[in-house]
Amino acid sequence: MMNGSTGRRPGGRGRVRAASAALCLFAGALTVTAAGASPAAALTPPVSVTADDLTTWQTNGIVWSMAATDGVVYAGGTFSTVRPPDAAAGTSEQPAVNFAAFDAATGAPTGCNLSFTLSSGTATVRALALSPDGGTLYAGGQFGSVNGVGVSNIAAVDTATCTPRQNFKISVSATVRALDVTADTVYLGGDFNSVGGQTRNKFAAVTTGAALLPWTANADDVARAVQVTPDGQHVAIGGDFFTVNGTTSHALAVVDATTGALTKSYPGFIPNTSTVQDLTTDATGLYTANEGTGGGVFDGRIAIDLDDYQQRWRDTCLGATQAVLVHSGVLYSGSHAHDCASMGEFPDQPRKHLLAQSVDDPALLPWFPDTNDGIGEPVGPRVMTQTDKGGRHYLWVGGEFTTVNGAGQQGLTRFADGPDTGAPWVPNVSLSTVAPGRIDVNWQTSFDTDDGELTYRVYKDGASTPVHTVTGYSVFWNRPQLKWTDTDVAVGETHSYRITASDGTNTSAKSPAQSATVAASTQPYPARVLSDGASLYWRYDEGASTFAADTTGGQNNGFLRNGPSYQQTPAAIAGSSTAIGFDGAGEYAYSNKLHASPTRFSLETWIKTTTTRGGKVIGFGNLTMQNSTRYDKQVYMANNGRLVFGVYSGGYRTITTAGAYNDGNWHHVVATQGTGGMALYVDGQLRTSNFLYTGSENYPGYWRVGGDNLASWPNRPTSNFFAGQIDETAVYPTALSASQVSAHYALRTAE
Repeated sequence: MMNGSTGRRPGGRGRVRAASAALCLFAGALTVTAAGASPAAALTPPVSVTADDLTTWQTNGIVWSMAATDGVVYAGGTFSTVRPPDAAAGTSEQPAVNFAAFDAATGAPTGCNLSFTLSSGTATVRALALSPDGGTLYAGGQFGSVNGVGVSNIAAVDTATCTPRQNFKISVSATVRALDVTADTVYLGGDFNSVGGQTRNKFAAVTTGAALLPWTANADDVARAVQVTPDGQHVAIGGDFFTVNGTTSHALAVVDATTGALTKSYPGFIPNTSTVQDLTTDATGLYTANEGTGGGVFDGRIAIDLDDYQQRWRDTCLGATQAVLVHSGVLYSGSHAHDCASMGEFPDQPRKHLLAQSVDDPALLPWFPDTNDGIGEPVGPRVMTQTDKGGRHYLWVGGEFTTVNGAGQQGLTRFADGPDTGAPWVPNVSLSTVAPGRIDVNWQTSFDTDDGELTYRVYKDGASTPVHTVTGYSVFWNRPQLKWTDTDVAVGETHSYRITASDGTNTSAKSPAQSATVAASTQPYPARVLSDGASLYWRYDEGASTFAADTTGGQNNGFLRNGPSYQQTPAAIAGSSTAIGFDGAGEYAYSNKLHASPTRFSLETWIKTTTTRGGKVIGFGNLTMQNSTRYDKQVYMANNGRLVFGVYSGGYRTITTAGAYNDGNWHHVVATQGTGGMALYVDGQLRTSNFLYTGSENYPGYWRVGGDNLASWPNRPTSNFFAGQIDETAVYPTALSASQVSAHYALRTAE
């Protein structure tokens, strides 16, 4: 989703490999399960293109269009120079007036130089497409000459000589944004209403000799995409329009390739607030890139079966998709996706600009190279193309970005089908000795930019041979906890552990060594928490990492955000455990798993603070990387140190303690809700309750500790975030009894 419309030409037709046969999925939006426990590897093809970007020359402006064949990549846009991969803007530049050609295998210019200019105003090349034999490159945009040869927004270039064809000239009244080409026909779309002096509203077709054809697909608003179907019988068209040849069909239509008559219209198929920016096909499907503005938009991608032009699937990610491309059964896309929660993927992460999906399933595949938004409107990637050379396949991306995978790179980048050179992140490890005679080794699964299934090896006491090997699936927003228990130990022994993650080709460094001493007896406090049925239990005994290990068998781990203070002592309970410190400004923790809204629950934690700004201690919210927009089931501290327990049930339902607890001492806090209403206990005693409030707001969410939104809640504190120490956080799927709560508090010194 973005503000304002964009004008762009989708990538010209490069060589597209046939995809695997489509599954017969029903039409209508599909809801996919978030990745984590197991990948959908049996249903989706592997991503053969790695996420490792290759050195590529750069532009000093936006690349709007590309086309590729036989190892040569053509790029058009709004730029004036190109420069080497490592050169800073303004250095080592060579002239390239809105056009450049590159060797697909080296990323360097080929020497084909064309200058697209306009007598007044800014010239731009918005569309590039190659003839099926690769002999002619067609260019569209806003320009009046090519290498001094007069043209009118469209031109043809002989690729063998890199010179404009003098025998292809026809007047187009305004910007050409889209092109596709067959052996005898050039289809074009854009802003124009006249071609060759005759009325053609937004779409037109001419011969390869530039003679206007009777083909008519008049639209009432801007055209942005044209795609001939593989059988050559139809043309899919996309853009901003609401009618085609007088018939309602918003943003997308399929027309006859000879006449332009409607074959398939799509009234109400795409929201009126959204447009189609790009189209591509494979042997069985048509794929759309969609962008919207305002509320209720559709920003994702749609797969349509070519046999009946009905929807195969659609995703509902937000983030202004600009480009789509198919290779080996994988649909690649360029966007600035920032929220895919509606389809069970990442909820509110920083923008991700390059994604991959199976042509048969909208679930995101583990391929996450990235750019930034860059300059201009901005979105980041605007166009994709592909070609083979020297036995390797290359995927090129153009746009307005200025970084790729965190390093400076403007306008262009490329990827290949190997070698894979990127190692997974080093795992985060935590050890637990709650039970006697064993050490539980817990770790947060790693992340790799182009592999979801990783292999983990556990090394003990400095040995070079692993004592345990296991695989696990993870993506950047879902890094489940894994656990291995070492029982080959004796009471009183101290052992250390390190773990690596491998994608099969590259292996991470070993994690820093973590040590633990084997306990002789059960630790009373955590044992009681577990026996009373905690479904999440964070003890905060980790070193510096992003990992809050779950001590329960549910492996319901948490992410620690923005670098809180680790291993704070003394902790809330006796023994070797440590606490965590939050700064009250933006540090917090959230659960890795998305949870259904509980109907009964207990929230338990220890706090220590002297803050006079209050803040949320623990709560339930719908977002993870920013403040939630739905939030309740929470305990927060008011500025005066009083504790508030609140749920939303047709209104704000809160109970508040009479006493203040910002005295710098450790306090045990338990909030419960069930059939008996709400109760808030502090230091083992019931401080306040209300039997009337038995329900809360129903929405899926994440448990958050240390901060989240508190807007509009009674006695709202100055800060959303809690400044102080927190320890021994547990969540239960039941309402703890008063006797259970008092028993927990009594065990604080029993370690």
